[in-house]
Amino acid sequence: MNIGLIIALVTILLVLVLGYNIMLQYKVKVESAKKQESVRYLSIIDATEELIGYANHIPYSRDLLVCLNTRILDSVQSMYELDPKNKQLEQRVAHVKQQINQLKNDNSGAESTTFKTPSSDKQAIVMLKLVKRLRDTIRSEHNKGRFDTQAYVAENGRLETIQIRINIENVLKRANDAIVRGQPGTALQLVRKGLDALSTKNDNFSNQAREKLQQMHDELEEKRQSKSAEDLSQMTDERQSDMDELFGEKKKW
Repeated sequence: MNIGLIIALVTILLVLVLGYNIMLQYKVKVESAKKQESVRYLSIIDATEELIGYANHIPYSRDLLVCLNTRILDSVQSMYELDPKNKQLEQRVAHVKQQINQLKNDNSGAESTTFKTPSSDKQAIVMLKLVKRLRDTIRSEHNKGRFDTQAYVAENGRLETIQIRINIENVLKRANDAIVRGQPGTALQLVRKGLDALSTKNDNFSNQAREKLQQMHDELEEKRQSKSAEDLSQMTDERQSDMDELFGEKKKW
């Protein structure tokens, strides 16, 4: 056989093998990238579903639930685009769309639950962290253009009011507990912190809470001053008694 022909065939074979390997590596790389994207979208879905699951802990509005479900829909649709043959993802897209339509058609204006005053500092911290996560999420959705500006401003303001309410209700509870324990000084410090937190707020709840806290402050301050005057009077009487003992009339022997 012609040596040149053999060399040519070997060269062609090497090129085919090399080309096949390059295509195989590219396919593996693409599949790996798709898998990483799917994992990222799945993480977003899980985190958002977790937020929705807390709807019985603090009041969620219709706009907030629509925003969270739209976030899930975007991730599910993105996963379906990566795997268009996946029937489960196709069904999930349809299901989430149906949920969003139901929420949008609900004109009752009712929130998911009523506000519940935190029973402890630990519960208050959990609730505050939840509100922070919700505010961060709606800000992210607004920045991505998936949450209308007017709705975002209203919802962010609503969540901020809930955040303030958690803090103030917890302050009131702790202050009242301190009064029951006979610690008016601690109660006064808590009330002052509450008043400081409300100093720049002007919504209905803040105004009512400020009035209530101010009344508590005035009562505690009045009791403190009254107690100080009583202690001073008692101290003066004791000093006078001591002076009488020291410099009183001496007995004649």
